[in-house]
Amino acid sequence: MSHVSSSRPSMNVRHDVTSNSTRLFPLQFFLLGIPGLEDLYLYLAFLFTVIYVTSVLGNFTMLFIIRIDRSLHEPMYYFLCMLSSVDLALSNSTTPKMLGILWMNTHEIYAEECLTQMFFLHSFAIMESALLLAMAFDRYVAICNPLRYTSILTKGLVMVIGVLTISRAVALMTPLPFLIRRLPFCSTNVIHHSYCEHMAVVKLACADTTFNNIFGIVVVFFIGGLDLIFIICSYIMILRAVFRLSSREARFKALGTCASHICAILSFWIPAVLSSVVHRFGHHVPVHIHILLANVYLMLPPLINPIVYGVRTKQIRNRVKSIFSANLLKCSTNVSSNVAKT
Repeated sequence: MSHVSSSRPSMNVRHDVTSNSTRLFPLQFFLLGIPGLEDLYLYLAFLFTVIYVTSVLGNFTMLFIIRIDRSLHEPMYYFLCMLSSVDLALSNSTTPKMLGILWMNTHEIYAEECLTQMFFLHSFAIMESALLLAMAFDRYVAICNPLRYTSILTKGLVMVIGVLTISRAVALMTPLPFLIRRLPFCSTNVIHHSYCEHMAVVKLACADTTFNNIFGIVVVFFIGGLDLIFIICSYIMILRAVFRLSSREARFKALGTCASHICAILSFWIPAVLSSVVHRFGHHVPVHIHILLANVYLMLPPLINPIVYGVRTKQIRNRVKSIFSANLLKCSTNVSSNVAKT
């Protein structure tokens, strides 16, 4: 049974009167969800809920472990802390509304809420890209200049990188809501997506959207693309330094320190590139494939990053084990004392 009603909402509009013309802007948008997969909504809702809860718990655990363990107060873990914070924000910018569509059929979203969601989800995606670049720089310094690691990556520099990461994303995305507000929406307010993605909203406008298209392409290729190029360059230099090491064991150990970061890069960039390519060139690909890829792009990194870093990073893994063992022992002691009293 389909969750989505066959009828579409009428387009309530706000008339923005200017000296040149009267422009129409919807009071609400209607998020279609994942058209073509309506019969699978309950299964998708369960799957996405499990992913969302796991992502939130994993990233909160990562932040908690790094906060309480002073041995983890190092540049690598500061960047990981920032990455977990961004992953939490990225998950919460889109997933709750998407789950509302899948579980409760709540497709309507106010225009201001839609623009806010758009601003934050694209901003956090840009921050994630920048942090992956910063972490690549961290690994480059750790492997290529290990003796100068602490003198180069000081707390001050880490803080500056964090501030620049936020500032760049905010500066780039601040024009986005205003670029959307200037467009007229004459016939429909139905967004063929499960969240307010920039180009999905732009497609609804009944005016020339060339500037919006150029803006989107510039951000994707000249910002995200440059980040990826610099990450690749960092790893080329890292590999050159690693293969100069005489010991095979030393080479494996050096590469092992990069494994978690490489997984984080792949979990972010593979879905991002695949989604972008399919969106721009896969004109015959079903729309639900486009939307699923876009959702994987936003949901996979917050799920994968805490799992990979938790499993592969010895300090974090040991800390989690110690906390779990202490809580288990405490519970056993409480149960034993309660049994003794009875």
